[in-house]
Amino acid sequence: MKIHEYQARQLLADAGIPVPSAEVVRTPDEAAEAFKKFSQPMCVVKAQVYAGGRGKAGFVKLVKSADEAREAAKFMLTHRMTSYQTGPEGVPVSVLIVAPGVDIAQEFYLGITVDRTRNTVTMIASAEGGVEIEEVAKKSPEKVIKEPLHPLLGLQGYQARELAFKLGFKDKMANQAAKLMMDVSKVFIKTDASLAEINPLVITKDGKLLAIDAKFNFDDNALFRHNDLVAMEDETQEKPLDVRAKKASLNYIALDGNIGCLVNGAGLAMATMDIIKLHGAEPANFLDVGGSVTPEGAVEAFNIILSDPKVKGILVNIFGGIAKCDVIADALVKAGRQIGFKVPVVVRLEGTNVEKAREILSGAKSELPTLQTASDLTDAAKKVVAAVGRVAA
Repeated sequence: MKIHEYQARQLLADAGIPVPSAEVVRTPDEAAEAFKKFSQPMCVVKAQVYAGGRGKAGFVKLVKSADEAREAAKFMLTHRMTSYQTGPEGVPVSVLIVAPGVDIAQEFYLGITVDRTRNTVTMIASAEGGVEIEEVAKKSPEKVIKEPLHPLLGLQGYQARELAFKLGFKDKMANQAAKLMMDVSKVFIKTDASLAEINPLVITKDGKLLAIDAKFNFDDNALFRHNDLVAMEDETQEKPLDVRAKKASLNYIALDGNIGCLVNGAGLAMATMDIIKLHGAEPANFLDVGGSVTPEGAVEAFNIILSDPKVKGILVNIFGGIAKCDVIADALVKAGRQIGFKVPVVVRLEGTNVEKAREILSGAKSELPTLQTASDLTDAAKKVVAAVGRVAA
């Protein structure tokens, strides 16, 4: 789960990390009033979205008057932001922050994330802040410092001090930087975050250390422990079908093809998508219904898949373990009766009570004419690709 920058800044501030003041606004007039409140010669207006690339897209603007703040806010609130992270459809903007300008002497990058190559949480730091850290890592990897964290204790004091010195901090400023790193580590662990990022972390010309911009992502599997974080989620920033799937406890990712995939298990989903591509077609989605399939879950899964107009066929690939195959077959038939299969649906089942399940599906073919069964995964892929090809023709 993601949250907005202004919410991430508040998490840092609550942990005692120095964050400059800012006003959250939702209308152009509120932006103008915020500019007047700060009484500064320059402020920045920043769109709050779940995507990067705001500056290049024109959704971070420096303004020198209340009127300029109003116009910048009006533009952002009436246009969808499009960047390399959003795709051509862009994302809506409904919240902004207005913050006073900061005289920056130096910028740094500081982040904590899960390093899957090392199987550990790692702090990443660089003296090249304010830019895309991926580009820095690609062009100048020696400028990116990585420090693995203890799985229970987080960042240790000696590690923080060493990082501070490597970044070029000196004397009292090095102590301040080390404390800030320790505090970020504590917030990361406390909130079950998967990413905590400050970019840029700056030294101002008057010698202050400030977290100018912040970003947090959280582990969805730990959200049951954090109702306060769940309340921060902005569903308008997510695709409607993603939100719908999440509420139904389904794992759904939209893709660009025309064959929907309904599976149970991430590994099975990957195999299903691979074999669809092997036989010359493209998957339209990754939809994992998890370890068990209820009739209600099957109906909602089909509704979600069929809500995508690109879908011209569906491959159901289920291994019946905890949920027996006959129970799954009953759920699929109920889904077909309730919503109607308007596109070809090919079903491949394996596991407990599979023969009984095949009998159920065979008996339902007269009322569900677009339903086909398959003997194995290869057979299923061939049948669904052929059926979609006939529909297209």
